[in-house]
Amino acid sequence: MASDASLPETRVLAIASHVVHGYVGNKMATFVMQSLGCDVCAINTVHYSNHTAYKQVKGTKTSADEILELYKGLRQSNLNDFDVLLTGYMPSAEAVQAVGKIGRDIKFNAGTKPGSFFWVLDPVMGDNGKLYIPEDEVPEYKSLLREADLILPNQFEAELLSDTTITDLDSLAAAIQVLHKTYQVPHVIITSLRLTRDNQTIPSRAPSNPTSASASAQQTPLLNAETSHPASKPTPNIPSESLSSDSSHPAAWPASIPSRPSPTLSPPVPTEEEAENITIIGSTATSDYKPRLFRIDTPLLPLFFSGTGDMFAALTVPRLIEAVQNSSPDLSSKPSWRSPDDVPADELPLAKACQKVLASMQSILAKTSETCHEKMEAYDARVEKEGHGQNDEAERAQRRHLALTNASEVKVVRHVKDILDPPELERFRPTLVEEAQTVPESVGERAG
Repeated sequence: MASDASLPETRVLAIASHVVHGYVGNKMATFVMQSLGCDVCAINTVHYSNHTAYKQVKGTKTSADEILELYKGLRQSNLNDFDVLLTGYMPSAEAVQAVGKIGRDIKFNAGTKPGSFFWVLDPVMGDNGKLYIPEDEVPEYKSLLREADLILPNQFEAELLSDTTITDLDSLAAAIQVLHKTYQVPHVIITSLRLTRDNQTIPSRAPSNPTSASASAQQTPLLNAETSHPASKPTPNIPSESLSSDSSHPAAWPASIPSRPSPTLSPPVPTEEEAENITIIGSTATSDYKPRLFRIDTPLLPLFFSGTGDMFAALTVPRLIEAVQNSSPDLSSKPSWRSPDDVPADELPLAKACQKVLASMQSILAKTSETCHEKMEAYDARVEKEGHGQNDEAERAQRRHLALTNASEVKVVRHVKDILDPPELERFRPTLVEEAQTVPESVGERAG
């Protein structure tokens, strides 16, 4: 199917990170959305040589004033008539505030035409119990939730935003209901969950028996953006903050990453070895802000990828527009493209969009993994033939790490066909989340 056959003319403003080498942040998002027919304008929140999984990087962050100045330049020439806003990594609380001003301005301009503007917000804050942004960004992200139409948090981010610890499908449904009801977010996708066979979640942070996500965050050391990324290794005068989902956003689909041993607890905490898939769970709120939950499971792959959170978000934009256009003639003119209450979760446009998104991603990542394996076999053979020479063990390890990180860059350009025509769609058919259909009405209601 040609990319422009079912997608109306769509102008997207993407505000996220940028790298010279590789495909993460806006470098990934721009290519993916343009491949599917979107007209993309990009404002870059950082300009880096490469993503931070290399453990070394050069570049600069974009200030909030610079972000606003670039948007003002578009506005003064009447170039700010965007249909979609896609926002990712922000390096400061002030940058989040600037994005809020931009989003509200575009939304105001489209106010007379319901459904003519849609904001996809990826609240990039942290993973594995750690923030990789400054701590003062968290309340700023919370203040933006009511502005967004679709949010894409990972498990840890969803816990922070909803103040709900996610341990199973029931607590996950409760967290999503909080996001729907308290913040009135129409659409939510939890972008990466690792579930055991009995649908227990792998903890998103070191076990500390928290009563809420906010309590857990207080008990877990919050690392600043200079040191928090698990792959980053700060060196003097080299910025190393995480870039959007460039290397540690959970939607980066980490696979075969050794899990850290957990302390003995009663009852035992599920470990990563018990999870065979990565699961996304999405929901479109009903008219009374109850969740309609669907899930799609994808196999783990034996490689850690960078930039796949950005690819997920970027693919979701055109695929959701396509699904909305195909669902009913008037849905695209309804606020936030929210389907009537009688549409079941697995038939929602959001679910159908995710099916195509994950089919494309799984194929591209599997091919990237295969190519990486071949490149590293050749690298190791060459090193073995050349001998170690004068290099010490640390230097050899560093060189191999750089080679592996480069070899595992997502091969999105070479496999653009998988973006246009997602293969094996039936493998990724969404299913209803039957286990979490009864969330108490009181969940998500504001006190007082």
